Amino acid sequence: MKFIHIADMHFDTPFTTLNSKGEFGKIRRLDQREIFKKIIEYIKQNEIEYFFIAGDFYEHAYIRKSTIEYINNLFKEIPQTKIFITPGNHDPYIKNSMYSNFYWSENVKIFTSKIEKVQTQEADIYGVGFDNFYCENLNVENIQIENKNKINILITHGTLSASDKASLQYNPISKNKLKQIGFDYVALRPYS
Repeated sequence: MKFIHIADMHFDTPFTTLNSKGEFGKIRRLDQREIFKKIIEYIKQNEIEYFFIAGDFYEHAYIRKSTIEYINNLFKEIPQTKIFITPGNHDPYIKNSMYSNFYWSENVKIFTSKIEKVQTQEADIYGVGFDNFYCENLNVENIQIENKNKINILITHGTLSASDKASLQYNPISKNKLKQIGFDYVALRPYS
């Protein structure tokens, strides 16, 4: 089973500090697109079967439809790859989000705030996403793996073993509890 796991792309972030120094904000946004295109090319060249995006894929307040169309067109270039997205605190699945108001490519699965399991031949993939800009508990610690003979993967946006007050607002998850549940892989944001 081959997969790629990313998080925190923050497409269309305004980069206010960089913008104050000239065109650097615009350059950074173009860099994001180029990097993402390279990821898609890598997936194509290496026939990667799964692509996990663990939240904060875009900035809700700033995302442009043209950016989503660009991303979705890249997704269409890898139709054999199953793409799983869990919304995070910067891109929650809310009524006016691009997740709920855009027609995504058929190979894209976007999780909501309800824990869901997707069965594939190789693995059972559990996912849950934010439905607000703050989330103190998505209940991932209550998941019970149904088939321990398969690979079991969790995809969510969360803070691993959070202890400070700020981190507790972003889906705190106990590392020890995840071990007890028995996931083979947990796709979280990179600084968890």
